[in-house]
Amino acid sequence: MEELKNLLTVIIPTLNEVEGIGLVIDELLSVGIPKDSILVVDGGSTDGTVDIVKSKDVKLVIQEGRGKALAIATALKYVKTPYVAILDGDYTYPAKYIPELLKKALEGYDVVLGFRKYVEGTQSLIYRLGNYILTKLFNILFNTRLSDVLTGMYVVKTSKLNELNFEFSGFSVEAEIITHIASTSGRVTEVPIEYRRRLGKKKLGVLDGFKIARDMLRLTWRYNPTFLIFLLGSLLLIPGLVLGGYVAYHYFFTGIKYYVKGLIAIMLTLAGFQSLIAAIITLYVKRVELRILRSIEDLRSSRE
Repeated sequence: MEELKNLLTVIIPTLNEVEGIGLVIDELLSVGIPKDSILVVDGGSTDGTVDIVKSKDVKLVIQEGRGKALAIATALKYVKTPYVAILDGDYTYPAKYIPELLKKALEGYDVVLGFRKYVEGTQSLIYRLGNYILTKLFNILFNTRLSDVLTGMYVVKTSKLNELNFEFSGFSVEAEIITHIASTSGRVTEVPIEYRRRLGKKKLGVLDGFKIARDMLRLTWRYNPTFLIFLLGSLLLIPGLVLGGYVAYHYFFTGIKYYVKGLIAIMLTLAGFQSLIAAIITLYVKRVELRILRSIEDLRSSRE
């Protein structure tokens, strides 16, 4: 317990989580997390959440601003430990995995994600599909191999969180945190965890998924703009191939020859293909950059 107290602070952002927050705190205490290591950041609850937190005698601070990102930013002002665990207050994430996530982080990772193993009834198909699509998009944009980029339970180095400006509000904060670490050190890994049915009203809507996808593209522009430019350029393959197929069909089956359209199709296809190759090369260059940065960081740490 003393080791956890010195190493880890558990941050729980809340907004009207009266149904789950008490159970979350009780579960944290049951797995050995000291009261002094639990920090609840409330974003203006009106349903009795604050009263329950106070009754559990754990740290409570009132969030500055609105949204989960600013809740984490507010909490960091009170954190003194080298690692932070972020945990939703809706009782969906079992606290028993926090020691396991921390143990994995101590192996040298900057962030350890708890990727959710769904069972029937815990989340609807539309949300699971949305999470799958967004995770695949993230993997393409940032050259990662993650299973659940939007998980609400993870352990992260406090120093890495302090490097962020938390510019992306709402549910994009996880994407911002993981993007920063994946793009600066690459030390990201996952541990499988169980996922339970939410207690209380769901806050994440379908439209939020589109906002997260938009923010992922904005993050790509910030951390790897060359890749994004070439990736967008590779989309020229689509009209090039479609137009080329149209020209080829008429050439072989109707005898009509579209010279100008054929030339345009070739130009679009070549430009798209070259952009695709350049995008792939950019990813490999980024990977080399991460290895160099990691080696420099390891060398600096060994000297200290």
